[in-house]
Amino acid sequence: MEAAGPVSLWVKTEPFLVGALRAPPPAKLGRHYLRKMAAYARARAAEGCFPRLAWPRWRHIACGKLQLGRGLAWLYFELFDSLARRDPPRRLEWAEAEAACGSADELERERSKLSVDTLQFLLFLYIQQLNKVSLRTSLIGEEWPSPRTKSPNLTGKAASQNKNWNDQDHQAFVQSHLSDMLELLLEPDQLTASSHSAHSSLVSYEAVRALSFLIEGTVNKSRTVHPLHELALWQPFHGKNGYSKISKAFSFTKLESWIRSCLTTNPFGMTACLKSGKKLAWAQQVEGTTRKAKIACNTRVVPEVFPMVVMSQVYKQTLAKSSDTLVGAHVRIHRCSESFIYLLSPLRSVTIEKCRNSTFVLGPVQTSIHVHSCDNVKVIAVCHRLSLSSTTGCTFHILTPTQPLILSGNQAVSFAPFHTHYPMLEDHMAQVGLATLPNYWDSPMLVCKESSDTSVFRLLPPLEFYTFVIPFEMEGDTTETPGGLPHAYQKALSQREQKVQIWQKTVKEAGLTKHQRKQFQMLVENKFYEWLVQTGNRQQLDSLVPPAIGSKQAAG
Repeated sequence: MEAAGPVSLWVKTEPFLVGALRAPPPAKLGRHYLRKMAAYARARAAEGCFPRLAWPRWRHIACGKLQLGRGLAWLYFELFDSLARRDPPRRLEWAEAEAACGSADELERERSKLSVDTLQFLLFLYIQQLNKVSLRTSLIGEEWPSPRTKSPNLTGKAASQNKNWNDQDHQAFVQSHLSDMLELLLEPDQLTASSHSAHSSLVSYEAVRALSFLIEGTVNKSRTVHPLHELALWQPFHGKNGYSKISKAFSFTKLESWIRSCLTTNPFGMTACLKSGKKLAWAQQVEGTTRKAKIACNTRVVPEVFPMVVMSQVYKQTLAKSSDTLVGAHVRIHRCSESFIYLLSPLRSVTIEKCRNSTFVLGPVQTSIHVHSCDNVKVIAVCHRLSLSSTTGCTFHILTPTQPLILSGNQAVSFAPFHTHYPMLEDHMAQVGLATLPNYWDSPMLVCKESSDTSVFRLLPPLEFYTFVIPFEMEGDTTETPGGLPHAYQKALSQREQKVQIWQKTVKEAGLTKHQRKQFQMLVENKFYEWLVQTGNRQQLDSLVPPAIGSKQAAG
């Protein structure tokens, strides 16, 4: 490790961005019950509860003790497991095993083989409090969640913060709850009768290792990022964090004080990206509008941290990119309108917020896509998970191994099968560990009580289904939609194609004169042009024309 110098610690983005469900947690996931769960798990170490928690034991705790539904219990378990399991080959192995299950009992037996780190899982459950609604906040600010009004225009100010993206909120959360989280990780003999720490309490190395799920850092502002437990064990910091080589543990009070004093803003978070990120000239400046697209990425990139790309106010244009900048990136798309956006690279996560009248075609997304506060958008993607909140009239063409999550405030949601391809798609899917099976695009899960009305969504009728062509040339081997289409949708396409062939044959055999053929051709072209205008496809075709040399480009 580097020479002795000041240590900087920060809260990792990903556990909050991808791991914190964007919904208020159940009441029994609060501090009191999690402490009971911690004690219960340690007391039943021999039964598969500690140091790793097996799925059957968590199911018993969640359903029997915390009174969660079985679906919600699996959601939390799988969400954490997918966050911890970064290795694409292991993801593909699990997908294959799950797809091979022929019954619910077989699937349950397969799930019973899974286990997670108990202490890290406790922290994961604790940070679900990030989106807890307080009565005071609801009284003085915007209610969450609630049926919303229409999105303000692109020049308006943000009505509310996105806590999952805001690293300042992450830091404030950890600062406020650090003592509670450390107590959650303490061994029973280090707690008082009231389940609190004492001045003499010791924190085990395993507990600090678990806290590395949330905290990392560096020494002397170097480019090498270390997990918390590696930094805490470094000799020069023992005096401040209270590590004893005899007990192989840390003083609770000294460790807490040391972490608090070293916590700083995440240098790889959204705040740094917005303040000092590299601007990307990916978008055009549309003539006749003051709206200027803003696209930026991290200036500092290190192997240990997934990069970020932030994209805002893309307006009335087609933006298409396949770029190393996007590979493995957390992407935030914000306030884009009347646009067609293609990001054809393997991505880590995607958040689409306050966008309207737009289509988003995404490369495979390794963790999650979250769509919030959007009107009339279409999302086409292969992803590990999709969640949506406060959307109106949106359509999702997806291939996903998990149930789409319908949170609060959604209206007129349509789900449809994934229906496109580009040459590198299957290679990109392999890179992020996504397979064609299982595919739960048509089995959404209503997570919030406010969303329990199944009328908020529908499955797109086959008669309304059309395939989607990505209009760009690339190198690669994929020539068709991975996994094919469900039978009903393929049948609808075949019937439509058959009607076209019959119509073509009828025209061919009509015996039209040259003049009649010309008139008929003009009629068809005019009707086609009308259809392009009515459907908005005219704008997409026009925006595919390369801009003239010297045209203005958005600088950021």
